[in-house]
Amino acid sequence: MGEGSSSSTAHDAADMTRRMVCGGLAGMIAKTATNPLERFKMLSQTGEHGSKGKQSILSLYRKIIANEGILGLWAGNGANLLRVFPAKAVVFSCNDQYRTVLRRATLTPQDQALADHLNFLAGGMAGMTATVVTYPLDLARGRISGKLKLEGNRHYNGILNTVVVTAREEGILALYKGVKPTVLGAMPYEGIKFGTVGVLEKMFPHDRTYDADGNLEKPSVWRKLCFGGAGGVMAGLITYPNDTVRRMLQLQGSRGTDSCYTGYFDCVVKVYQRHGLQRFYHGVGINIIRMAPNTAVQFGSYELLKRLSEQYM
Repeated sequence: MGEGSSSSTAHDAADMTRRMVCGGLAGMIAKTATNPLERFKMLSQTGEHGSKGKQSILSLYRKIIANEGILGLWAGNGANLLRVFPAKAVVFSCNDQYRTVLRRATLTPQDQALADHLNFLAGGMAGMTATVVTYPLDLARGRISGKLKLEGNRHYNGILNTVVVTAREEGILALYKGVKPTVLGAMPYEGIKFGTVGVLEKMFPHDRTYDADGNLEKPSVWRKLCFGGAGGVMAGLITYPNDTVRRMLQLQGSRGTDSCYTGYFDCVVKVYQRHGLQRFYHGVGINIIRMAPNTAVQFGSYELLKRLSEQYM
């Protein structure tokens, strides 16, 4: 009995590791593919592009190429990948684990879909867990990508430099500027994303077909890819104002940025008073365009990598 229990524990640990690696790789693939759109979005949110008012995608593209070259489109991608691998590894693996725990707690049979609110809860808890673990890297990415490198402006040089300079000039706690809206936003964002996928899987159930050996065939990866894209767009649209606020909080006190806020609500009030409600939605169009392929590739890659690695378990 002891040997059986030990073997089961080892298998569960190996399966958890496999899911984390698949989730991390899926996140890295998706983020690298869509980083230029992410850069446009972040510059629109922060307004740190050297011009007044909103800028079109074409205008931002020209400014980035003129000031930073073609690689400027991937500025902050290194920090993003360092953050994304552990973040997405935690999100996808924890979501699977939380779903398993909630399924057992609610006595939901394996062949029955989990309730929508439980899908939301599992995704939300997974998002909050990942945020707490990887936040300093998210802040570093935000400071690199959220500011255009203009002549005469002091700028950060890479991930390590950003973290070290921020801690030295502003204190170690500065690495957690904007963590409150990030953690609060992670619950609805990941909850809506995974919840939407769960709803769509129930609305459009796959045909239960069996292979020659009598095993139930798994649904197409393309199905998960489409559902994931829809979930990402829905989550990104609903939580976008909160994302804008957290980016502004991350940049305050950084090199070349004069904005100063005492906290989350102070930022919301001041931005609203100065620019109105529409300021919270700068870059939302770019974000919708970005979220569909980004989240679709995340879910599709995760599902594909998970299936390819199952044969080694």
